[in-house]
Amino acid sequence: MYNYFKIEEFSCGCCGENLIVEELVKKLDIAREISGVPYKIISGYRCEKHNKIVGGSENSSHKKGLAADIYTKNHKMRLKIIGGLIKAGFKRIGIAKSFIHVDIDRKKSNCLWLY
Repeated sequence: MYNYFKIEEFSCGCCGENLIVEELVKKLDIAREISGVPYKIISGYRCEKHNKIVGGSENSSHKKGLAADIYTKNHKMRLKIIGGLIKAGFKRIGIAKSFIHVDIDRKKSNCLWLY
C-alpha cells in the first residue's frame, strides 16, 4: 500500500490505537521519495491520554490522526526532510532540534514554526 511506511508506525505510543488518516501517510510517502532519506516516525496518532503525557496541545492534530513527528539526527537530514515535505505539498511544518512535526489539519492556518 505504501512504499516506505507500515501503518503500524503511526499507532498511539500508549494504547496502540491507530486512527491515522490515509491522506497523511500517502503524502509522507511522496515526501520520503523526494527526500531520499529514511523517515523514522516517532509520533503519529495519539489518544487523549498519550497526548497529555507527552505535553501535546489540547487542539493537537495528532489526536485527529492528521499529524506525524519525524526524527531527525542532524542538520543535513533535517534539510532533506523539510525539502521533501515542502515539495510534496505540506503547508504546516514545525521544526525542533530532534524532530519535524508535519500535519494536514485544514482547520489550522498554513505556517512554518520552530519549537
